Amino acid sequence: MSAVQLSARDIMRAAYENRYTWDGNFPGYTTDVEFKQGDKTHVGKAKVNPDLSAEVFEIEDEAALKLIKGQLWEVAIHRVRREFEDTHGKNVFALGETDDRGAVEILVEGKSTGDKYKVLNDEVVLVHRHIHGVVVTINTFSTHDTGAGYLSHTYDSVYHDPKTGEQKKGHSQFTDEYGKVGDYQVLTRRAIASADEGDMEFLFTNIQMLDAAAG
Repeated sequence: MSAVQLSARDIMRAAYENRYTWDGNFPGYTTDVEFKQGDKTHVGKAKVNPDLSAEVFEIEDEAALKLIKGQLWEVAIHRVRREFEDTHGKNVFALGETDDRGAVEILVEGKSTGDKYKVLNDEVVLVHRHIHGVVVTINTFSTHDTGAGYLSHTYDSVYHDPKTGEQKKGHSQFTDEYGKVGDYQVLTRRAIASADEGDMEFLFTNIQMLDAAAG
């Protein structure tokens, strides 16, 4: 069945269900952390709990600690497994244009009017959403196929004022790398080239699932 024959909701559902997520048995994990920003390097340890909260240890710099904790939380929250209808049940989707790559634009109507996505090969390659008073636009350029869903590998983000269209924050480019630990794909490296905060790199090594670590 071609994309033309599928409804906007069908296309969005297929991409949503193709994301890589952790199951309900996710035990959490511990990891060593190395965070580089400019000419500074911070080394410590971290733990992502089964409830997806994150803790960071042995790093005294508050700004660095907050950044590491934020990245771990952001990654974990995107691994939460929810049914499509629980997340998008109140959204009404409509087909937009198809670009030169064949990516299909999915427009959101109703409660979240103005939001939109693009889907290519059952993967979301554009997110354009109104969140907390700003508009965030994320373009995904490449993905990592885990065999159990896809993860974004290279992507960027930019924020704009929803009323004026003025850019609110600098353009950031991301590169994420994952490794399989036990039954789960876990972030091992994130590099960020940020117009606001400069280049940053987060390295996660010696990753152990909590049940294995406890043993």
